[in-house]
Amino acid sequence: VQLVESGGGSVQPGGSLTLSCTISTTPAPGYCVGWFRQGPGQGREGVAAIYTGDKSTYYADSVKGRFTVSQDSRKNTVYLQMNSLKPEVTAMYYCAADFGCRAYAGSWWLSRFDYNYWGQGTQVTVS
Repeated sequence: VQLVESGGGSVQPGGSLTLSCTISTTPAPGYCVGWFRQGPGQGREGVAAIYTGDKSTYYADSVKGRFTVSQDSRKNTVYLQMNSLKPEVTAMYYCAADFGCRAYAGSWWLSRFDYNYWGQGTQVTVS
């Protein structure tokens, strides 16, 4: 299983970016894909996740109303649309897959320890 992120870049405050995460193979019809970020000198934190079985979502409080996670099942791709970007969200963004996740939303979807497969990351810089 391989995950490949794309869509990162530099943007001015208030701008928008959409990240993509393409998954090479999906052994289960329902699984979780999470988006995580890691700023300089910081730990990796979960920001959003989606369960592909019913496309339910879960967000960290810090991004609610500004970030939207979605999926195109035909393309095996999950997106993270980020609006109203602020400098403090500058970080490396990673997507990850958990094929054994619980099917109902909760904070556990943002726990990096539950995810087995990770992408290489894509840099987002807001300045």
